[in-house]
Amino acid sequence: MNIPFFFSILIVLFLLSGIRVVFEYKRALKFRFGKYITTLQPGFRWIIPIVETIQVVDIRVITINIVSQEVMTEDNVPCSIDGVVFFKVDDPEKAVLEVEEYNFAITQLAQAALRDVCGKVELDTILSKREEMGKNIKTIVEHETKDWGIEIIDVKIKDIQLPENMRRMMANQAEAERSRRARIILALAEEQAAGKLLEAGKLIDQSPSAIKLRLYQTLANIASEKNSTILFPFPEEVLPRKRKKEKS
Repeated sequence: MNIPFFFSILIVLFLLSGIRVVFEYKRALKFRFGKYITTLQPGFRWIIPIVETIQVVDIRVITINIVSQEVMTEDNVPCSIDGVVFFKVDDPEKAVLEVEEYNFAITQLAQAALRDVCGKVELDTILSKREEMGKNIKTIVEHETKDWGIEIIDVKIKDIQLPENMRRMMANQAEAERSRRARIILALAEEQAAGKLLEAGKLIDQSPSAIKLRLYQTLANIASEKNSTILFPFPEEVLPRKRKKEKS
């Protein structure tokens, strides 16, 4: 076998083995003999095989679930709460060199922060102010990760699981509240209807013609049934009328 040709093949293979392609949404940290050299930007890149290595970091927004945490609220109600953390790597160098497995570290911080924040407030606050609870958790996690080159975008509380007896009590409370509101609305409606009837009665008393019209309307309603006979024991003219005051 031709030795120069053999060495040429080895050189070509050596060169090809150092080719790397860095995608647009990633960054590659280059190490030479274990020492950090630089961060490779997206595109076609080449490293010295064996001598140099790279570690790729995804700079897109990453989502991590906060597994359900058992929390005892300030008013001694046990509940299970889970959530989700959104973050991205701002500085790939710090994210790799300053912390081991930043995904796992952020997960542990978020779990601890969730238990800490939700354990200091009452259950009603957690249920009604989830957004505020998420912001408080985000603040704690941000403070701990500020030197890691990580940006915490948001923290959301997803689900709150309550004991069965507590769910029944809350359902009964909600039903009682709806019943109370319904009674208030009905009472207000009756009050308004009574006021309108009073106004109508005053207007009818002031006008004999209105009394006649009301009488005719009542008779029309009775006659529409076609199963009643109406008798007038006195002529309509004897109905009370207002007399005009005679001028002196």
